[in-house]
Amino acid sequence: MALTGGEGNRRRHVILALAVPLLATLFVAFIASPLAARGAPDSFADLAERLSPAVVNISTSQVLKPGDMAIPGVPEDSPLNDFFDEFMEQQQGPRPQRVQSLGSGFVIDPKGIVVTNNHVIEGADKIEVTFIDGTTLPATVKGSDPKTDLAVLEVVSDKPLPYVELGDSERIRVGDWVVAIGNPFGLGGSVTAGIVSALNRDIHAGNYDDFIQTDAAINRGNSGGPLFDMQGRVVGVNSAIISPSGASVGIGFAVPTSTVKPVVDQIMKYGETRRGWIGVRIQSVTPEIAESLGLGVARGALVAGVSPDGPASAAGIETGDIVLAFNGRTINAMRDLPRVVAETDIGSTVDVQLFRDGETLTRKIEVGRLEDEEEKVAQSAPKDEPVEKATVVLGLSLSALNDDLRRRFGVPAETEGVLVTDVDPLGAAIEKGIRPGDVIVEVAQRPVSTPADVERIVLSEEKGGRRSVLLRMSSAGDIRFVALRLGGE
Repeated sequence: MALTGGEGNRRRHVILALAVPLLATLFVAFIASPLAARGAPDSFADLAERLSPAVVNISTSQVLKPGDMAIPGVPEDSPLNDFFDEFMEQQQGPRPQRVQSLGSGFVIDPKGIVVTNNHVIEGADKIEVTFIDGTTLPATVKGSDPKTDLAVLEVVSDKPLPYVELGDSERIRVGDWVVAIGNPFGLGGSVTAGIVSALNRDIHAGNYDDFIQTDAAINRGNSGGPLFDMQGRVVGVNSAIISPSGASVGIGFAVPTSTVKPVVDQIMKYGETRRGWIGVRIQSVTPEIAESLGLGVARGALVAGVSPDGPASAAGIETGDIVLAFNGRTINAMRDLPRVVAETDIGSTVDVQLFRDGETLTRKIEVGRLEDEEEKVAQSAPKDEPVEKATVVLGLSLSALNDDLRRRFGVPAETEGVLVTDVDPLGAAIEKGIRPGDVIVEVAQRPVSTPADVERIVLSEEKGGRRSVLLRMSSAGDIRFVALRLGGE
């Protein structure tokens, strides 16, 4: 039966009325499904409620003498601090003052083990931790590690404490959701969320930098607090921010648990950290160095020196080798090697993969223990009048070593090679840090003793089609490698 015009319109309206909500539902589901697949939560409330009881506020106090006081945010050597000391003495007399600071931490063992930053508790003579329910307990320091800015505290409780687990920071990826809980500006129990902005950040805080960068709000007082993944596992310890104002601008850094775990384990076992050591000095492999050695892509860590009695020497590692892998872990850049070696068990024998003379080889090495090294004070070469009749190669004025030049430039008696007496101020060599008083020990991995040796090898490298040449330099007795472009580039 045919429908009249009015009946047909009514039927179409009914169909549209049923279809539009259905299409809207399907559209929302289509848009939301990728978010759900990426793990974006509808709310962080359940996570915050479950984790917050294990996060503590840490308050510390210490007694400072008048001469030790400083204005917050002002460098210690600033004259303003002297005026501040005088003002405090006029107001209160030359009396010691007790100062307080706040930070964060988290319980990793129900028996009362707390992890925080070293800078939160450093120098404190009184430490207290406060839980979200208001319970306050005195804490003692089991051990600390300034090099990674980590500390382990212990509190005594008559009942098991809420705690959280250390997760695997190696599994997180840039873009993953993370949650920070802490005590910013003394506002305990604050929860912020964001994503992982970057991994393996080097912020020049130390030799073991490997920070997680996040845009979750981290402020003063968050230091020592946990950074959680969406399963509620700790993946980092919030430690630093970059901010011109001192408040969060979305650039925060956390020590990853891959660094935290071995430090905590060693403190719990020994009361201190014990790091691996192999006895080498290293430097970065630049594209020029990689090209001059035939390595191709710049990678690994270049061995600039080997301790005579160290594990590396016993394993047959030589100056000029490039470490490509250690204990099965790839060394992509120079800064990877100290961290990997430090985390390796002392006394263990592991494989080290090297690049030498165009070939890849493997050596076995027994890892020693890193001891505190005495600071070396380098002598700067005296600026005497330039030496006459010097040979100039690659923008370097060169002379053969003799007793007079050794004395004038402070060259150690055991150092052999060709002396740099002057450097072209507009050349590439000065940009690479070569200075008068440096000694060229090798050119293209061949020893040199006269300026003519340097000139001959450089000319040979140019004729062989090399675009750069590798120099092994001695600066006040310290060995390093420098690659310089050939042909005036």
